[in-house]
Amino acid sequence: MDKGTLIEFQTDGGTRLGVIQRPDGKKNWIASDAQGRNYSLHPRQISFAVPGRTYLAEDIPEFEQAARAYQDPDALELAWELLSPDHRLTNPQELAQLIFNQTDPPICYAAHRLLSQDRIFFKQKGDYYEPRSPQQVQDIRHQLEKAAQKQEEVNTFYSKIQQALQGETVTWSGKERHLLEQLEQFVILEGQESRPVAELLAHLDRPVTPAGAHELLVDLGWWHPHENLALRRSSLPTTFPPAVLEAVAMRVEDPPTDLDAPWRKDLTALKVYTIDDISTKEIDDGLSWELLPDGRERLWIHIADPGRWLTPGDILDQEARRRSTSVYLPTGVIPMFPEVLATGPMSLQQGQTCCALSFGVILEPSGAIAEFQITASWVRPTYRLTYEDVDELLQLQIERERELLHLSQWAERRLHWRLAQGAIQIQMPEADIKVTDDQVEVRLQQPSPARLMVAEMMILAGEVTARYAQNAGLAMPFRSQPQPELPSEEELLQLPGGPVRTCAIRRCLTKSEVSVTPGRHASLGLDAYVQATSPIRRYGDLLAHWQLKAHLRGEAPVFAAAELQSILQSVTAATQEASLVERQTNRYWSLEYLRRHGQGVWTALVLRWLREDMDLVLVLLEELGLELGMRVQRPVKLGEHLQVQVTHVDPYRDVIHLREVTP
Repeated sequence: MDKGTLIEFQTDGGTRLGVIQRPDGKKNWIASDAQGRNYSLHPRQISFAVPGRTYLAEDIPEFEQAARAYQDPDALELAWELLSPDHRLTNPQELAQLIFNQTDPPICYAAHRLLSQDRIFFKQKGDYYEPRSPQQVQDIRHQLEKAAQKQEEVNTFYSKIQQALQGETVTWSGKERHLLEQLEQFVILEGQESRPVAELLAHLDRPVTPAGAHELLVDLGWWHPHENLALRRSSLPTTFPPAVLEAVAMRVEDPPTDLDAPWRKDLTALKVYTIDDISTKEIDDGLSWELLPDGRERLWIHIADPGRWLTPGDILDQEARRRSTSVYLPTGVIPMFPEVLATGPMSLQQGQTCCALSFGVILEPSGAIAEFQITASWVRPTYRLTYEDVDELLQLQIERERELLHLSQWAERRLHWRLAQGAIQIQMPEADIKVTDDQVEVRLQQPSPARLMVAEMMILAGEVTARYAQNAGLAMPFRSQPQPELPSEEELLQLPGGPVRTCAIRRCLTKSEVSVTPGRHASLGLDAYVQATSPIRRYGDLLAHWQLKAHLRGEAPVFAAAELQSILQSVTAATQEASLVERQTNRYWSLEYLRRHGQGVWTALVLRWLREDMDLVLVLLEELGLELGMRVQRPVKLGEHLQVQVTHVDPYRDVIHLREVTP
């Protein structure tokens, strides 16, 4: 090329015009742009050489202005209409002559720009351009329209994002909701972002990380500041399908036939106590005490009969099986059955005649079972009491509530009998965490006579159920626990009594197992045991009810052993997932509570070493019933009390650091 040749070239900054000054080595050329900057250009960087004359660098602005006047896309479409029937190739000079009837340098360059920027009508073939077929043009236009529409949607979405970030109310379209759901998945799956998610975060100058996405979702108001990620990461359903809710409405309006009605025993004359926490709405058990004519005493454990309102295999049963359990979280309950049923006709409601499955038991003075019966029944709960109410009544020893006193005394005997059978008693303070209107309350839940009474009566009903099933040869969801290898008496005596010693025993326990085959439950000290006292909130208990009631009616079992075992496998998996979500959610709110009380000083009891070589211990915050790990800076002993303070806590990342403080 000659000095003074005007060229178009490509750099990292885009397309520029320049004037050739001289060669630069064997291949490159030095060119100057309109601002006088010099570039060393490889031939591949030169996209067009303007024919006809030579130029100076200062001529470039005037040349660009002259060429710009001819860059009319409509003219290019006209040229395509003329050239496409014969499929005739063209180049910038020919196109300039065809469109503008002249080939002056600015016009030739304008023709080059039209051809090189075109994405619709022509495609380059060497130094020439080939007209596309009408079908190709139509397809490209359709693609471009779709791309333009998509970009418009993106721009609208980004505009709504800004409005939402400024606190304005925004209505999201279906596509926009889908993108926000992708943002959710990025957080939930911890790092598997999609391209739109990455582009959105980058556009907003947010970190392209799960934490950045989480913060954006909260800022948008799409997520609550304390969104339950454990629940979102699970497969637990949080709402009921419309078909299930429709079935519930029909069931309440038109109850199914009560198959057990001919055999239900009328126990409405008994005084029935339902005892639970004040927040409990699913009332599934009640207790009675009866003095028999021969002077013996019969204990009654009445269990709600939700099977009265559904049949095996119907839509309500299928939904309950899918859920397998009610999930209890600090923020509320995710019920196994829709609330209108669970807290309504299924529950043992005070003052109303309710269907129940009642377990009548006469005990030996030692606490062992002497006689028992199981019957479908009608009961009318007399009192709806909390544990605190019952503890107060027991302390006052009110004669007109002597039934409670007898129940409590028999519960003590049962506990002593089970301990004599090898039961392992674990009594540790526990945290009861409730969140109401974003206020976190942590209450210490201590063992009490009322809680002992209810627990022992439920365990008694479980033993009765297992015995009945064994005598009848019924397949049941038997719950067993292998015998643990406990520390020796000598080893335990070396540990401080109370929580430290209990913690050492607890570490040795293994998980309980559920099977259609009965087996010993080591912790309970029972040779066989079936959970059957919470059928409104545990599906396994509902299975036990169906098996029992079918046998009581003289019918074949609802489930054969193989089918029941198969059902139990899926139920066990679902309940384990629910338990994990409950633990993780309680952990989150525990840390959040401590975050909000960051300046507080807590009394911590050293329970055990987690990693002695790393100075890590497990401590119990005694005021709250919370167990946390911490690193100590000095030698400590098990059972020692420390005064600790939170130095760093991040509930979202499940991180907490404690340090000992001196009084």
